[in-house]
Amino acid sequence: MSDTDYFVVGEPIRDEKAPEGPINERWDKRRFSAKLVNPANRRKLSVLIVGTGLAGASAAATLGEAGYNVTSFCYQDSPRRAHSIAAQGGINAAKNYRNDGDSIYRLFYDTVKGGDFRSRESNVYRLAQTSVEIIDQCVAQGVPFAREYGGLLDNRSFGGVQVSRTFYARGQTGQQLLIGAYQALERQIAAGTVKMNTRHEMLELIVVDGKARGIIARDMVTGEIETHFADAVVLASGGYGNVFFLSTNAMGCNVTATWRAHRKGALFANPCYTQIHPTCIPVSGDYQSKLTLMSESLRNDGRIWVPKQHGDTRDPRRIPEDERDYYLERIYPSFGNLVPRDIASRAAKNVCDEGRGVGPGGLGVYLDFADAIQRMGRSTVEAKYGNLFDMYQRITGENPYEVPMRIYPAVHYTMGGLWVDYDLQSTIPGLFVTGEANFSDHGANRLGASALMQGLADGYFVLPNTINDYLANGPFEKIDESHPEAVAAKEQVTSRIDTFLSLQGSRTVDSFHKELGNIMWEYCGMERSEEGLTKAIELIRNLREEFWRDVKVLGVNDELNQALEKAGRVADFLELGELMCIDALHRRESCGGHFRAESQTEDGEALRHDDEFAYVAAWEFGGDGNKPVLRKEDLEYEYVEMKQRSYK
Repeated sequence: MSDTDYFVVGEPIRDEKAPEGPINERWDKRRFSAKLVNPANRRKLSVLIVGTGLAGASAAATLGEAGYNVTSFCYQDSPRRAHSIAAQGGINAAKNYRNDGDSIYRLFYDTVKGGDFRSRESNVYRLAQTSVEIIDQCVAQGVPFAREYGGLLDNRSFGGVQVSRTFYARGQTGQQLLIGAYQALERQIAAGTVKMNTRHEMLELIVVDGKARGIIARDMVTGEIETHFADAVVLASGGYGNVFFLSTNAMGCNVTATWRAHRKGALFANPCYTQIHPTCIPVSGDYQSKLTLMSESLRNDGRIWVPKQHGDTRDPRRIPEDERDYYLERIYPSFGNLVPRDIASRAAKNVCDEGRGVGPGGLGVYLDFADAIQRMGRSTVEAKYGNLFDMYQRITGENPYEVPMRIYPAVHYTMGGLWVDYDLQSTIPGLFVTGEANFSDHGANRLGASALMQGLADGYFVLPNTINDYLANGPFEKIDESHPEAVAAKEQVTSRIDTFLSLQGSRTVDSFHKELGNIMWEYCGMERSEEGLTKAIELIRNLREEFWRDVKVLGVNDELNQALEKAGRVADFLELGELMCIDALHRRESCGGHFRAESQTEDGEALRHDDEFAYVAAWEFGGDGNKPVLRKEDLEYEYVEMKQRSYK
């Protein structure tokens, strides 16, 4: 079969909101041209926000402070348990505190290049501009960033760049930033501008007259199916990396909020762009349900190597220096261990495929701090990375101060997500999407320390300056639970739940999720091919049929039921997995996290085809049983020259 047998091509799509003119003036131009809502009228308008990570919490706090009536939802028992808390390494900002040549333009350039020239120039430049405001905001909130001896904020370098622009709080940066956003959110909850709904999961989007007007949510404790309305809806529900089953994401992370919106008309952009993080603790057995990230910041001082000799099982401390291959330093001398994540991950896979991997199954490489400890002293290393070293030792039982860490790539972040315009509005009017849930800023690969930057930029600074352009036309017609669209959406949810609970098959939900994850990792992971992707699509379709025929969901709806929660999420993952493989199949080039075996240079590097694929692939849901529709948004570069990336 040809790849076009799996989809149809629709009308192109264009971002109508992006301003023209000099790139450094576009954000100011858009903020000025956007309609405003006066403070008195904001009290008459309502916004519903799904998710309380950095993007969702910061958006809710900011919109609540502005005077809007905000209703916030999360499935955790507290907003501060959102997965943003797990981020370790840092947050980028073009402050140039180190006086090492950094600038807003350099951050913009590094991000576009790091994304392998598959992101929008306007969005990325705005992100770089906003980065300098984020740090000031967080410092004012009391976020305890690391400081130098003299009291100034410290910086460190990260993969894909040659300057030090990453602000950090040891290995707990995400946690500290989320606490800052959480405190701002709690202040608005206390003030009454934000109503918080914990332990609630969004299961459907309500669309009335073409506009997003609310959601159907399930109270995860009582099972009650609730209808909530607003003048606008914001999805800040994170990424979909758990489609691979094993990932660095929290086990609860899922695609349901964005996938339900996709089925209602929101385009899903670049779903195949998945980031494989190079610095994770290797898989240790079939019993695992998730993987653990070791911060990319470790690549600042740790050196990555494998034995030169195949099958060398000696204690790494007994392998002489001349029998070690510091392969990143050898292949990429300019960047060394600080190459971008996609390149570092594929390099690790290559040396392991050659038979030079270490640890059980040969799926690991060494991350060695012996040189750093000798150079700086153990106490200095402890001050910078101590909590990461402690975490590694608790999980593996090995002391990384004495024995090199073992690491291997794992699924970490998804650059794809719902398509949004410059205002962060999806193709459904009134539905805005922020943070990892949208596709907008990272192209085919995200540079380290940029996820926290995007989440806070969207929530604190971008969305509050763009959503008002839409809300200025409100308040919209009042609707209640009797509205036909609300009734239909609720019936869809209850019918789906009834179907799950009526299935009396022989297999658990987790068994299907694990099988899907194996298919995705094998055929749509670090390397993809036409043959493998075609096979994966058929395997997923067969698995989905079996799921609806043979899954068993125990329990009832009107109580806490994790099996029921997982069933809904895995059903959506099965549909998403097929679209990811179709997207990867149609993109016959290698770029960033998408590496097609048929498209590589003589020395094994990713080979793009800008003449054919310099566009965003925005997919429209074709309907159950129908082919998805590919709508292309052409990418145009005025300020950065598109060329093959080189980190050598």
